[in-house]
Amino acid sequence: MNSKYPVVARRGNHRCEYCRAPEAIFNFPFEVEHVFPTSRGGSDDESNLALTCRSCNLHKSDVVTVWDSVAEEEVALFNPRTDRWSEHFELELERGEIRGLTATGQATVTQLHLNDPIQLMARLLWIQLRLFP
Repeated sequence: MNSKYPVVARRGNHRCEYCRAPEAIFNFPFEVEHVFPTSRGGSDDESNLALTCRSCNLHKSDVVTVWDSVAEEEVALFNPRTDRWSEHFELELERGEIRGLTATGQATVTQLHLNDPIQLMARLLWIQLRLFP
């Protein structure tokens, strides 16, 4: 386990800082992720670390921007250290869907597969159990 897990997990309120999945529902700790990957020069400093579920971490990988074909430009993914979740996303409670409100939010929803069927099914269960949002 990453030695900075306790600090990062506490700061993230034991939720994935991208999809907001509750860590308590899983049978293992979430991962400490580099917001700006070390492979691209990112540091191990706490200011560059985020708590992530396995799904978000795998889909994000070392990606920090994606091509927006509508705007025809690179769009930054959501950065939990500098961006506010509520400015970029909204939750549709009845369907469990996370919607991107901005280009950054939309790019993040797409890149991290936040609304894949299994994600939606799990999120709806968490909502019913009052573990989400």
